[in-house]
Parts: sequence; C-alpha cells; structure tokens
Amino acid sequence: MKKRFIAGATCPKCRAMDTMALTKENGVETVTCVSCGEQMSQPEEHVVKEVRPNEQVIGIFQQD
Repeated sequence: MKKRFIAGATCPKCRAMDTMALTKENGVETVTCVSCGEQMSQPEEHVVKEVRPNEQVIGIFQQD
C-alpha cells in the first residue's frame, strides 16, 4: 500500500509538521502521523451511505 505524505500538514496530537501520511484501503482514507501514530479516517461517500446507523458493520460486500 502506498503512503502519500501531505505537505505542510500538522498532526493535531503531537504538532509535528510534515509527518502526516495518507493511505486508502477498501474505500476508506486514513491519515496517520508517522511520528506519534495518531490516526484519522474517513470513508468515501458511497461507503457511508451503505452503513446503517444502528448496526456495527465489519465490512460491506457487493456482487458485481
């Protein structure tokens, strides 16, 4: 999996600059600070629409 660093980004936890790496897996973007390990994630819009608010979902599988 490729990591793309976000130029000029500052970690909200440790305040280190230029340490935030973006990865994308299964439609979920995750930003991780390589300095302290802080993580933030945001699923793509089509993934959010599939999740039901009152259920815990491990994964979404769709047939093609």
